[in-house]
Amino acid sequence: MSTQFEVVVDVDRPIDDVFAYLADGRNDPEFSPRVLSMEKSPDGDTHVGTVFHSTVKDAGMRSQRDFEIHELTAPTRVRWHEVSHNSITAEEGGYDLEPTPGGGTRVRLFNVLEGHGVGKMLLPLAAGAARRDAPAFGRRIKEAVEASA
Repeated sequence: MSTQFEVVVDVDRPIDDVFAYLADGRNDPEFSPRVLSMEKSPDGDTHVGTVFHSTVKDAGMRSQRDFEIHELTAPTRVRWHEVSHNSITAEEGGYDLEPTPGGGTRVRLFNVLEGHGVGKMLLPLAAGAARRDAPAFGRRIKEAVEASA
């Protein structure tokens, strides 16, 4: 059983800048309060096969999550999947970017969440929380990318 949430937001920054910022998952703690820390391996530019190792806090519980980049098409597309084993995982996620007429960027973020074991019962609650937070999450992405100038 899986479920998806998504958000679309317009960012007042050129597409190349937005892509560079979002492709570096180490920026996630700047807009995702659940991400406590983020590391990247290997060092260097993000590429297919890069893994971002995070510590997150969900519902008061800490967990380790590892996300591997499996598609990277500059400056329009980033795709990842979770390679760690948790009760709820992001089986697929990504950003789709497109330039807007005013020189900004439209960003679509999505995650497909999958429940495993007890996570199958928790998935509707987690998905509901993610959907409720999606508009605020989009605003946080917009603010963080624009502030990175």
